[in-house]
Amino acid sequence: STMFLVGLSGGIASGKSTVVAVLRELGCAVIDADVIARQVVQPHSKAHQQILQHFGTEILLENGEINREALGNIIFSQPEKRRLLNSITHPEIMKEMLKQVLKYFVLGYRYVILDIPLLFETRGLTRFMKYTVLVYCDPLTQLARLMKRSGLGAAEAEARIRSQLPLDEKRKWATHTIDNSGDRESTRRQVLRLHARLEDSLDFLWARLAVGTAVAGLGGLVFLLLRHFIS
Repeated sequence: STMFLVGLSGGIASGKSTVVAVLRELGCAVIDADVIARQVVQPHSKAHQQILQHFGTEILLENGEINREALGNIIFSQPEKRRLLNSITHPEIMKEMLKQVLKYFVLGYRYVILDIPLLFETRGLTRFMKYTVLVYCDPLTQLARLMKRSGLGAAEAEARIRSQLPLDEKRKWATHTIDNSGDRESTRRQVLRLHARLEDSLDFLWARLAVGTAVAGLGGLVFLLLRHFIS
């Protein structure tokens, strides 16, 4: 069999979690970069120790875990701090993601979905994806959903949205778009159609080789991904 990678992304409050839930129901292999990002900064991890060295203990919760909201407020207003945090966490995130890719590769999955919120912002990772999928919604819907979900006022919500690459810009780079502006059933139908197309695809990123060859190849890919991801 063969396997290829599919990059999935969206924007804040665009409804990516809804799409991921449907894909998981279909039995798809999904690697969630956000989940991994939380795992690699757990207490006593290498990234956790480095973050404390640069940001101080005031960003810790009582249980020793990092207060993501407090850290987020710091990096949101200070781009240089955001770059510093990325230089600490991204290599650890990429190593764990690649371990999971290898696992699904060996298990013989048709394709693996990499759920990466900033896929189109970083751009370096898109070259390793056979397809890229954007979960889209119109600007007014995005704003209303964010305000309802987070309790933010209009100005604060608009600032959060503006801090990301606009969805209409990301749409130009995506090979597939799921329009999540409507109801859940409409989104579900689009995901089902996409899944069918991916399952039937004759395109692939890697030919399935012996496990030893795969491991060696991924070792080189780790180097390339890390170099492009943190550059």
